[in-house]
Amino acid sequence: MGKQRPVAIHRTAVISPHAELSPGVAVGPYSTIGDHVRVGRDTEIGTHVVIEGHTQIGERNKIYPFSSIGSPPQDVGYQGEETRLIMGDDNVVREYVTINRATTKEEWKTVVGNRTYLMAYAHVAHDCRLDDNVIMTNGATLGGHVTIGEYATLGAFLAVQQFVRIGAHAFLGAKSGIDRDVPPFMTTAGPRAKLYGVNQKGLIRRGFSQNTIDVLKRAYSIIWRENKRFDEGIRQVREKLEPLPELEMLLDFLDGSKMGVLR
Repeated sequence: MGKQRPVAIHRTAVISPHAELSPGVAVGPYSTIGDHVRVGRDTEIGTHVVIEGHTQIGERNKIYPFSSIGSPPQDVGYQGEETRLIMGDDNVVREYVTINRATTKEEWKTVVGNRTYLMAYAHVAHDCRLDDNVIMTNGATLGGHVTIGEYATLGAFLAVQQFVRIGAHAFLGAKSGIDRDVPPFMTTAGPRAKLYGVNQKGLIRRGFSQNTIDVLKRAYSIIWRENKRFDEGIRQVREKLEPLPELEMLLDFLDGSKMGVLR
């Protein structure tokens, strides 16, 4: 095994003696790390970063200046409980990103997966759950309790309402209001977001077969274009189309919606 790099802390940084910093962690000037923070090896923390609360950060993350990680939830019912933020490995957190720890209303934790890319001014609210490889572009904002599936991409300056689910491999256009669930594999656009079909370019980049894409496109047509009744469209898709794991993922997502699904 290679030699472990020591922890490197700038002399102006303020680090609690109770914080746990693994080998290879670097902390830049004027950053502050609180009592209950744990940071995994080889994570780079830039200048003027604040990390607080019961926050666990994995390995090889890169956190840019002026980010706020693990701050209390912006919820009027929060009373200082020891809720958590858990972040995985290989994430990029750009300038002025804010990630709040959870309330006590669900599982007491906000979760950010692995290899997410959170661009400048993005906001992840309390109790959100981001799966792996999610991209939030500049100024994208999540309300509380939002869940996002893997490889979803959120455009700049959009806002996602509380409790909404974003499916895996979805692409959400910029400057949109998202007030209902966005199905996996789909594209949305518009000020009040609407569905605009399958995220074909994204699926091709991710290596999905043309047959899978064609089946998803046919399902979209049946459910959203050919039927007035949503449940009837789902029934027809199950009866008519080739059973594929991706199709089952889509239909299970629709069946499990509580907020309603974009049309």
